[in-house]
Amino acid sequence: MADATPVDVLIVGAGPVGLSLVRALAGRRFRVVLVERSALTAQRSDPRALALSEGARQILEPLGGWPASAATAIRTIHVSQRGGFGRTLIEAAECGVAALGHVVHYGELASVLAGGIGELPGIELHENTTVTAVIHGGDAVRVTLRTPTGDRDIATRLLVHAEGAPMQDDTFRFLSYGQTAVVAEVTPASPHSGRAWERFTPEGPLALLPLGTGYAVVLTLPTAHATVVLTLDDEAFLGILQTHFGGDLKFTACGPRAAFPLALRMRRELTTPRQVWIGNAAQTLHPVSGQGFNLGLRDAAVLAEAIWRGGPDAGAPINLAGYVHRRRLDRLTSAAFTDGLVRVFSNDLAPLRLARGIGLAALDLCPPARRFVARRMIWGARAWP
Repeated sequence: MADATPVDVLIVGAGPVGLSLVRALAGRRFRVVLVERSALTAQRSDPRALALSEGARQILEPLGGWPASAATAIRTIHVSQRGGFGRTLIEAAECGVAALGHVVHYGELASVLAGGIGELPGIELHENTTVTAVIHGGDAVRVTLRTPTGDRDIATRLLVHAEGAPMQDDTFRFLSYGQTAVVAEVTPASPHSGRAWERFTPEGPLALLPLGTGYAVVLTLPTAHATVVLTLDDEAFLGILQTHFGGDLKFTACGPRAAFPLALRMRRELTTPRQVWIGNAAQTLHPVSGQGFNLGLRDAAVLAEAIWRGGPDAGAPINLAGYVHRRRLDRLTSAAFTDGLVRVFSNDLAPLRLARGIGLAALDLCPPARRFVARRMIWGARAWP
């Protein structure tokens, strides 16, 4: 690889997870190359809403990547099931934090994380660039980049894949839920006061997340039903939400709607020699309880720490083995937590409806159990004893 430029870490994908890793490695004696297939400015207009846990804020803020002015705090979460008894209220104060989580537009977060990224010490940025070849070569990986000015070869000690949702192939365990998430922003008739709502219905979970003065909606439906809902006018769509919430909430306006199919994808192996997959490149979860993106940020934080502490060779086998060991419990329990919620709540079987109601009522009467659930959503596997 004598004709290739030597670097310590090459990160493919400049979404929030990849950008967080770059910021965590900047100025840490490593030469880091960041590759993004489009311009970083393209992400600024992305209107998707992200639910970030308080744990995510604790990761991003020290990196200079927290969009404080754009984030709306979640101070309480109301959890219930439609057509059945039982509910619980999870409160930030009970967990000793100012907020359980925060809601922010993807574009706002990406813009803050990308600000000045190419000027950080030890960082080299390539926009509008794609990877055309990857060849393993012992103590390095040779990566060919197609840049706007021509092809370039990089010899990196560690190649990090952070490029987004994976394709469906035999490197992943794949489970389709047969559901589609319909997302939109709606205006409530009264202030939300920082309260999020998670209502389970036989068709799938419905989340309302406080964002600015309104709510970001994530409505999970069987795919055929979601296709129909996308064709409805705003009044009819708001009527569906009103049906789910009864007199608890009222809505006055609705923004544009979009949809995406839901599946559980788990990469079978997080690493190969001198390569590692993080964030959505490693796993995608059902959006119930908002765990997937936060799991990806924890991937980046743990990988950065493994690299810092692993000596001068960023991609040494011991570094990658340590990373895999530290991520195993968090990945598996996060996937099991979200998958279990979907399976238990997305049906209308009377015995399960009764059991769910008893469980929600018991959770509401048991503060230690309620705090544990909250901590699990905030910090992932760190909540476990």
